[in-house]
Amino acid sequence: MADPSSVPVPSAAIGVGTWAWGNRFLWGYDPARDAELEATFRRALDLGLTFFDSADSYGTGRWTGRSELLLGRFCSALGPDQGQRVQVATKLAPFPWRLGRRGYRRAFEASRRRLNGHLQRVQLHWSTARYAPWQEGPLLDGLADLVLAGEVAELGVSNMGPRRLRQVVHHLAGRGVRLSSLQVQLSLLSPGPIAPGGVAAVCRELGVELIAYSPLALGLLARSGGESRPMPQGPRAALFRRLEPQLTPLLQRLAVIAAAHRAPLAAVALNWCRAHGAMPIVGLRSVAQAETAAEALRWQLSPEDRRDLDAIALALPRRMPANPFQSA
Repeated sequence: MADPSSVPVPSAAIGVGTWAWGNRFLWGYDPARDAELEATFRRALDLGLTFFDSADSYGTGRWTGRSELLLGRFCSALGPDQGQRVQVATKLAPFPWRLGRRGYRRAFEASRRRLNGHLQRVQLHWSTARYAPWQEGPLLDGLADLVLAGEVAELGVSNMGPRRLRQVVHHLAGRGVRLSSLQVQLSLLSPGPIAPGGVAAVCRELGVELIAYSPLALGLLARSGGESRPMPQGPRAALFRRLEPQLTPLLQRLAVIAAAHRAPLAAVALNWCRAHGAMPIVGLRSVAQAETAAEALRWQLSPEDRRDLDAIALALPRRMPANPFQSA
């Protein structure tokens, strides 16, 4: 693991992921609950969660793009003072038909329309370095063009390993564009990025913000080991059945830390990400979930608790499935 003394003091930030806003396949999205999503959005803002992450591919079937559409609608309904507090980032998918330096042009315009112009950071959704390395460079150059033209303020990437991250940062710097952030899967069930030589260390070295997606491992790290709770519906159930039997030692340690801080289990898992210098983006679908996430803002893990959790996480025989598009 990274030397604890080298880990920076975590920022206060916790972000909000909006993958579930429109996704029926995994999250059972129901448009009848859009008012609840808007209440969740507003409550998150009130609690200091001001970074919202979306993607042009979020949504199932006819609901593709729904996450951006809802986020744009909710932002537009805010007053001027509140609206200035929100930072919106969206990811553009490198689908095979998006080619060349202008391959993202139409996708970017479509996302900006759905977001009603509320867009501060555009991101490459995943790296194509493993299967179509010739595609990625021109797409990144096209995104850099948007920043240089003043059409969007910041540029980020997702699902890149340390080697590719260094290459991208160097290339963009040559064009006078700073890479703002890297998103990777990071949780107690996906601890790879914080291993020696991992992207967490490289992000600190290069001044790139590290963003942790799936910090609660699709909800596994928010479930108390002492409770008998029903399995989630759909594909998540198979993952829970595979991973949950091994989690007793981890959940017990999380429960001890949670009790000491009078905090929910999820807050401990989020603060573990923050303790490693990453901003977790947690998926929220209810006001109660927003309030649970915000509990993590009022305290931080001690170095001892972080080391204990690191050791348990690394010893687990099974982890979350790796993103297949993660580059080296």
